[in-house]
Amino acid sequence: MEKLFNHFANTTAKVAGRPWTFILCLLLVLVWAATGPVFKFSETWQLVINTGTTIITFLMVFLIQ
Repeated sequence: MEKLFNHFANTTAKVAGRPWTFILCLLLVLVWAATGPVFKFSETWQLVINTGTTIITFLMVFLIQ
């Protein structure tokens, strides 16, 4: 199990550190921001990005440690 996790963590770190991953995340945030007027900047619209970033941050903290 530990070997499998190490492989997963290393692969995730390699992918997360690539420029294309950053560009993809940036584009995702820009698309989300652009849809603000469509959804009238609702609480649900904000909840989408908040939930996504919270989950990703939570998981990445464990991988970094």
